[in-house]
Amino acid sequence: MAKKEVKTDLWVYELLKEAGISLDPQGSSIKELNDALKTASKSGKGNVGFPEYCGVVQDFVIVIEDKADVVKHIQRNNDQLICRENKSITDFAVNGALHYGIHLAQNTSYKKVIAIGVSGNEKRHKISPLFINERGEYKELDDVETFTLFNDKNIKEYYTKYILKEETDDEKTTVEILKDAKALHEDLRNANKIPETISGLSLS
Repeated sequence: MAKKEVKTDLWVYELLKEAGISLDPQGSSIKELNDALKTASKSGKGNVGFPEYCGVVQDFVIVIEDKADVVKHIQRNNDQLICRENKSITDFAVNGALHYGIHLAQNTSYKKVIAIGVSGNEKRHKISPLFINERGEYKELDDVETFTLFNDKNIKEYYTKYILKEETDDEKTTVEILKDAKALHEDLRNANKIPETISGLSLS
């Protein structure tokens, strides 16, 4: 951990605390994750490598890599993909987070990893999450301002809505309510027509 990153590390820690998420700094208290990190070095030589924060929320691994300056947030290759070369992995937050996320997805029994690259400070920052499956395939997600979406209360809904792109239970309920309201409206309209017909017949 470079000295210039310490302030960012502390700010990230406060964000995690506010969101009610407990992750381990520089390693993991979960043996399976910690064992996998023993061969996760950014140099690719199979040595030990630890992200800034790592842990599990429900059945999701959360891994965070941060940099002090937003200039070091992400580096892309010529195809506009996240660069996976050693220097990019070492120097850039999102690239480093992706590296650790893929390593954990491929070397543990966890099938869902959310890797988050963070750069900057409280005033000027970027927070970019990625989803990684057990095959090491990744998906870039929209930037966020806090970690609240990844806490125990919200992470399943976040996964459903933003990763799977499906309706959440709440959204399904809203759709059902609107359908019921429409059906009720039709029933009432039809019901209101009946007396008119009857009164028309009785008058004729």
